[in-house]
Amino acid sequence: MTITIVGIGLIGGSLAVDLRKRKFADWIIGVDSSIRHQNIALLTGLVDEIDTLENAVAKSELIILSTPVSTNSELINKVLDMISGTSKVVTDMGSTKVGITSACKNHITRGRFVAAHPMAGTEYSGPLAAIGKLFDYKNVIICDRELSDADALLTVENMLSVLNMKKVYMNSADHDTHVAYVSHISHITSFSLALSVLDKEKEEENILTLAGGGFESTVRLAKSNGDTWAPIFIENSGYILEVLDTYIEKMNLFKKKIQEKDMEGLKNLMDEANTIRKILN
Repeated sequence: MTITIVGIGLIGGSLAVDLRKRKFADWIIGVDSSIRHQNIALLTGLVDEIDTLENAVAKSELIILSTPVSTNSELINKVLDMISGTSKVVTDMGSTKVGITSACKNHITRGRFVAAHPMAGTEYSGPLAAIGKLFDYKNVIICDRELSDADALLTVENMLSVLNMKKVYMNSADHDTHVAYVSHISHITSFSLALSVLDKEKEEENILTLAGGGFESTVRLAKSNGDTWAPIFIENSGYILEVLDTYIEKMNLFKKKIQEKDMEGLKNLMDEANTIRKILN
């Protein structure tokens, strides 16, 4: 199979690594607006060639959109126009789904699109961050599968099986609600903590000297690329704002218990929070 990956960053590049190694793809075409990313992808062998979107789509059986979510939403109808009347398939790897599925819901070729979100990644970005086995045994959410043609869905499911991913199905709105709670709020919390510490501790040496494992693990996501995450926060703003209200409410509850020196109240809050173990184990 010849595939096109639009956006050769962490996700797109990591897809290229394993889809080639596991012989799902015979030829991989890269499309990226960054000349630097193009050159790195070619030099490191992530892709076999770089081409324009139009040429790449014409030569490919499967097109994977792996750009920031706002760009995916802008591209989807253009790509569906290009593949209209063919058996080509397009999928995306975006962290939000309502935006892209709403954008193309009335397109005559909507059935050739499969909306997917692999729950995998790191805090790093760009083609140099691409690694093998990134997706192994991670969950992948396929949204609104009833709107995709059976053969298109099968093609994408086969690709995800090659990546050893565990497939979960839900609708776009439920997906965006859930990821706001389990993924997006985690990144906002990490960014906020990093900003709070940087604002308080102006000398980097003090931060590094006092930083322990807890701080490092909590703030790790603050290294994530703003070009990726700002569009996610905007596209999923409705659900994220709802989550933030709940989060701020809980933070204020901790603040109140600390102000009141309510030891028992604090323990009760933490005991309640500890029940998350049952979900994560």
